[in-house]
Amino acid sequence: MSPVGLSCYSRWLSRFKTIYSQSTVVSFSSTATTTAPPNENETPLSRPAPPPIRVALTESAGRGVFATRRIGAGDTIHSAKPLVSHPSLAAINTVCYFCLKKIQTFSGSQRQGVSLCCEKCKESSKVFYDVEKRADWLDFDDYCRTEGMKYPLLVKRLACMVISGAAQANIVDILQPASLTQEMILKMEEGFCLLQCAFSKANIRKEHTSFLTKQWYTAVLARIRINAFRIDLAGGVYEDLLSLAAASVEAESAVGNAIYMLPSFYNHDCDPNTHIIWIENADAKLKALHDIEEGSSLLLLEELWLTLLLAPQNHTKGILNS
Repeated sequence: MSPVGLSCYSRWLSRFKTIYSQSTVVSFSSTATTTAPPNENETPLSRPAPPPIRVALTESAGRGVFATRRIGAGDTIHSAKPLVSHPSLAAINTVCYFCLKKIQTFSGSQRQGVSLCCEKCKESSKVFYDVEKRADWLDFDDYCRTEGMKYPLLVKRLACMVISGAAQANIVDILQPASLTQEMILKMEEGFCLLQCAFSKANIRKEHTSFLTKQWYTAVLARIRINAFRIDLAGGVYEDLLSLAAASVEAESAVGNAIYMLPSFYNHDCDPNTHIIWIENADAKLKALHDIEEGSSLLLLEELWLTLLLAPQNHTKGILNS
């Protein structure tokens, strides 16, 4: 790592320890707005406030997220539910197939080898699972496992959601795409063919899969590659977010991947002012690492930098080559 990178890490680590070494418990609350009609017994003060942020174009990094007022250190900026999520193949038997919450016992609802943690997740999973269970995914999953790929699983789930009518085929078009080389595109073709073949063998009507072209698959995967978050569960409310991050990496608590709308607009920096965490499931919480002044750009730490910072030294080379 370069001296500049080490300097950035040092500043970030010091700030992380200073802000979250206090003994107070951080409480989490949703700041999402609602479109439901106001309750006649609800007062303006009891309604959730909109997030103190706006999305705007930056001078050099495309879209970004900016504070619309001063945000205090440790404040929850907003929460976000995933547009699409999927457990990792390694964790598929130990987490909820919908929300990615860890399942200690298999007392929840089970469907053909996958587990749902509660009736709510069982009902919610119908947006993709009623379509997914009709197909044989053995070859597709083997392809992802053999090639070490995780993002095609998100494309599969999104495709099932589109077929079921729960999502529009262009739902992720607003997200920034990654630049793909011809070699990368050629490598994606195998996954596309396996996905298309699975639906075809399941006798899903062609009018329901007309969106599923090679161009659609490649475009979606290009956006997922640059916007997906690896889900590391904290397993409880942590007072120290540095301990939270360290525990996530050391316990190999990554349970899956997800894409979000608003968090995808955040830019990344080696000296961030914002942190994203997952307490029990794929619902993300974004918190301020330190005081953020009105008009400031909100910045997240690059996932790879966090992994390098916290990973054991003998694993660093493998991380860089992955």
